[in-house]
Amino acid sequence: MLYTSFTDKNILISTGKWTRDGAADQTESFSVLSLTDLRMPFEKQLDALMESLRDVVEANGTPVLMRFFVSDPANQTELILKRMVFDCPLSIIGQTPLNGTKIAAMVWCRQSAAICRLSDRMHKVTERGIDEYWYTGGVSGADGSYNQTVALLDELSSGLEAQGLTLETNCMRTWLFVQNIDVNYKGVVDGRNTVFDRHGLTPDTHFIASTGIEGRTENCASKVMLDAVAVSGPGVLVDYIQGASHLNRTSQYGVRFERGTKVEYPDRSHVYISGTASIDNNGKILYEGDIVRQTERMIENVGVLLSEAGCGFGQVGSMTVYLRDSADYAVVKDIFDKRFPDCPRVIVQAPVCRPGWLVEMECIAIY
Repeated sequence: MLYTSFTDKNILISTGKWTRDGAADQTESFSVLSLTDLRMPFEKQLDALMESLRDVVEANGTPVLMRFFVSDPANQTELILKRMVFDCPLSIIGQTPLNGTKIAAMVWCRQSAAICRLSDRMHKVTERGIDEYWYTGGVSGADGSYNQTVALLDELSSGLEAQGLTLETNCMRTWLFVQNIDVNYKGVVDGRNTVFDRHGLTPDTHFIASTGIEGRTENCASKVMLDAVAVSGPGVLVDYIQGASHLNRTSQYGVRFERGTKVEYPDRSHVYISGTASIDNNGKILYEGDIVRQTERMIENVGVLLSEAGCGFGQVGSMTVYLRDSADYAVVKDIFDKRFPDCPRVIVQAPVCRPGWLVEMECIAIY
């Protein structure tokens, strides 16, 4: 992964780019865009960000995922949508960037991909005979987090079945953003278990890589928002990453997701590392109340998962780091600045699913 970083017009742009065997037309890049001027009002921050996003896309190809992290989705989402010029998988989530600004963005681009919209929430990305199906921004009007989770996973499943795919075979990664996670996460877990039971996703088969984290939408009635990606194509192999020396199976404490998933294509691999915290192989929270040691153990756990997938931090394209307490930002930022000075990342405020966990991270690697 080749990393670059520069600041232009109040925007810090950090990019990780992968190129296959020097083929300039076969590249993938992750860019994280952050504001550097904390005093700008939201609309000026947004305008600057959008201008830089256009430059990033022009330089790096088709955007296959664009995610905005915002401080006030109820007031900011409509403005973002009005300024959007890209028809691509789009996720807008209320997770405040902890550098003191109101908005940050991550965009995943591919030089040779083609994209088409299948529905309001699903896009198809095609590249070298492989199809990806991105479901983004899924929300439901059902009552409560349990019913919303069931409705969203059912909608995702139906959308995949319309393409000749299934949730259990083709879905590789989900993100579940949960409003007031300390209250609503149990409903999400129970709802996912209900749907997975119907699809034969059990401890004896496999699950799906996932992050379940605090996140708000523009509608306060939406307790859950779902993003997901599924894959189909010749020669695709899937491996589920456990990290058994350091982590346990999530089903041991009633939750169902894989610690990571490696999707191997004929010419590259994508590694999706799920939301990972300071946990041991018995499912116990390690170093409660100690943000430094929790961060170090979390990074160690992610390193074990990447190694099992056949890569390492040098192949990571982007990281998202979630903090329960914004007061821990300076400490965590310093650790990441020293350990990973070049890797694109965003640090946001988003409590993890157990109050004892102070920090969690996820990442995507390509090699």
